[in-house]
Amino acid sequence: MTLLAQADCSEAVTARIVALRRAIHAEPELGLHTPLTRDKIRAELADLPLEWAEGPSTTGLVATLKGGAGRGRTVLLRGDMDALAMPEETGLDFASTIPGAMHACGHDTHVAMLAGAARLLAGKAADLAGEVRFMFQPGEEGWHGARFMLEDGLLGGPGTDRALPEAAFALHVMPNARHGMIGGRAGPLMASADQLRITVTGRGGHASMPHDTLDPMPVACEIVSALQTLVARRFPVFDPVVVTIAKIAAGSAHNVIPDRVEMLGTMRSLSRANRERLRAEVPELAQGIARAHGLHAEVEVLEGFPVTVCAGEAVALGEALAGDLFGPETFERLENPIMGAEDFAYVLEKVPGAMFFLGVAEEGADWRQCCGIHSTRMMVDERALPKGALFLAGLAERFLARGWEV
Repeated sequence: MTLLAQADCSEAVTARIVALRRAIHAEPELGLHTPLTRDKIRAELADLPLEWAEGPSTTGLVATLKGGAGRGRTVLLRGDMDALAMPEETGLDFASTIPGAMHACGHDTHVAMLAGAARLLAGKAADLAGEVRFMFQPGEEGWHGARFMLEDGLLGGPGTDRALPEAAFALHVMPNARHGMIGGRAGPLMASADQLRITVTGRGGHASMPHDTLDPMPVACEIVSALQTLVARRFPVFDPVVVTIAKIAAGSAHNVIPDRVEMLGTMRSLSRANRERLRAEVPELAQGIARAHGLHAEVEVLEGFPVTVCAGEAVALGEALAGDLFGPETFERLENPIMGAEDFAYVLEKVPGAMFFLGVAEEGADWRQCCGIHSTRMMVDERALPKGALFLAGLAERFLARGWEV
């Protein structure tokens, strides 16, 4: 029986998915090194005929399943492993036991669904032609984990003994989306994200005598306002950008003008061209405003993730598969991109593929009122997770069998 003929995962596989998710959720890890999570994955899949590889830069894993029906295509499935540096307020029995860390972006579910997909595919490996690579990746939350795993050669490519995969897929849960919904879109799905740091330096003094100072505070405020004018008047609404100053730090007392103001923010875009424009024009704007007032502005742009661009043929494959597995009402073509960022973008720069979203709001609930990702109270209806595992396994099975043919 093929995966496409199955209505659901077996009870045994479902139980393993949930158990692994809860174990990872209770012990969240941050950054590029997640040894507890790595070891849980290795233990869960130890009975499967997988070839394992790790690199020097992270605790990321790539497990390879080789089909028994001869040589064929190669497909990559990815799940991220790391948590967020924030407290948990869910009240779950398996809530985080690590102070200041929580799986508030669903990466615990991503790992569990990917492990479930590996088990489903391993059960029919004899019928598969080609190979499936399962990428368990740490460091997604701003740490560039996918880039490091690529640079370590774990996915193949130049300087390694195997080629890059021919297709790559990932699935991201959305706790404030309709239960069981699978969504995607061709083209830009998520934005690039660069961190912006602006320091305006003047000359402080007594707040009652601003004329004897070079007050950086109003200049910083002018820069914040001018950045929004830059966005609205220099960039087309059809190729949007977002510039947000999220933190301003200055001063020590109500009657003291500070010497400097520090601002921290983010710059996001949906195209490489606009990303480069922001990197050039934002520093020019900030420095020009400061200079006009006799002050100095230092601007630092810290490179973040590139735009996540999904191949049209990969999205079409996912839409057709979702319809075959769960019914045509399951799939939603997303009208607009999301201005959040995702480092699976590094993989999609080199391999055609797509990321999809899975709605995990509680079944029957008003999903619009559910807490979203990065909330201390984010909840997941685990009944949706077997669907995600089956969808990931189906993507791999269908690509190995048909390529991009829908």
